[in-house]
Amino acid sequence: MTSTIRPADESGVCGGACEPIRGTATGAPRGSLRRPAAMSGNLDVSGLVDSDGGLLDRAIFTDESLYQQELRRVFAPSWLFLAHADQFHKPGDFFTTYMGEDPVIVTLDKNRRIRAFLNSCRHRGARVCRADFGATRNFTCTYHGWAYDLEGKLISIPNKEGYPDSFDAKQWGLIEVPHVESYHGLIFGTWHPEPVSLRESLGDMAWYMDAMLDHDEQGTVVVGGVHKWVLSGNWKLAAEQFATDWYHVNMSHASALMLLSPSAKPKDEIIHRTGRQYVDPNGHGAGFPVHPKNRFDARTVHEWMDYGALRERLGDARVEGPMTTGHATVFPNFSYLPINGSVRVWHPKGPDTMEVWAWTIVDKSMPEEVREAQRLYNLRTFGPSGIFEQDDGENWSEVQAISHGFITNGVPLNYQMGLGSEREDGRHPGRTSELYSDAAGRSFYARWRELMNTPAWHEESR
Repeated sequence: MTSTIRPADESGVCGGACEPIRGTATGAPRGSLRRPAAMSGNLDVSGLVDSDGGLLDRAIFTDESLYQQELRRVFAPSWLFLAHADQFHKPGDFFTTYMGEDPVIVTLDKNRRIRAFLNSCRHRGARVCRADFGATRNFTCTYHGWAYDLEGKLISIPNKEGYPDSFDAKQWGLIEVPHVESYHGLIFGTWHPEPVSLRESLGDMAWYMDAMLDHDEQGTVVVGGVHKWVLSGNWKLAAEQFATDWYHVNMSHASALMLLSPSAKPKDEIIHRTGRQYVDPNGHGAGFPVHPKNRFDARTVHEWMDYGALRERLGDARVEGPMTTGHATVFPNFSYLPINGSVRVWHPKGPDTMEVWAWTIVDKSMPEEVREAQRLYNLRTFGPSGIFEQDDGENWSEVQAISHGFITNGVPLNYQMGLGSEREDGRHPGRTSELYSDAAGRSFYARWRELMNTPAWHEESR
């Protein structure tokens, strides 16, 4: 395995000497500005990820140029989690978030359609909405007062008479995220102008997601708002762990397991658990014990669940597997924990920092006292100061802290556990590996490598 970062060959560079600056604004004009190709030169990452051999170069966690390429080629074309449908009840409700490092507003328009817009004024580029969430009739930039309605149209321009006759307000609306779709209440968006559908992108991963999202026809709701915290560490460290890593539980979470387990030997029970790890060709992944003796869930929630009805709705394989104590990631940066009702996004903030945004979702049919029990349990375990969450954050920060060393950065990482074990197991959709395996991690980085070496739509020549 090499650790050389090379400029991309002709197949990985936008056509011609310049890259057009494109937008998907509401009626946006196609201007004549041309960005020099050197501003967005791409690197061939083939030598950094050996998914067949299970080796990984640490440069993918530390290199600034690779990080900038991720924003262009991994985040821009991918379906990214935006919000939960329960955050929008009436026209004008909004929530501000990020797609990669691009700030966006998600809102419900007058026709009750969920839409998303780049949170940047077309005049001088300031945000037009600085609140985290709320309700409004329009979005007004506090810099010069340009205002936009819920459909992204420019509706108010101070000193409009000062602009030339050629100025057309219809051409200067907010840049709209061209595709927004939802799956069981989870709202995703993509900048890609002609993407595969969200459902197609999820593939067999949807079956595993349903174990948390499709308990009954009423769906899920959000309780307790959105918790946010910042961690030192590359976003991929967190996304990868939630896709593939049950292995760390025995060591990293030993003290928490002893606290939560009624057994005198909780660690032995964890070590000897059996289960499966789902490996998706699109980089998604999920791991889960099968028939776990210790579930480590909120007792009140466990007692409320109607497992007979769940077996009838979801089938035995889901109730005995991914609905229990497990973990999962939807590529690239959305993860969830079924037993806790925890969903989260690992927002990238440079190669060395991530910002975690976490929601607690519960079945809408849950009575108030059961919802509260799940919310509190999630806070105690995977909230910002949760007994499991703190262990994970410390691990990621430790890995990142030493990865910039000259010698350290040149030593490859081992992802060989379960190498070659992926197979159709006859019970769970798609290919699965053993519970203790790096298989989904290898697939995660293989997908990352594929996107990093593939020109995105905005790099195509015109």
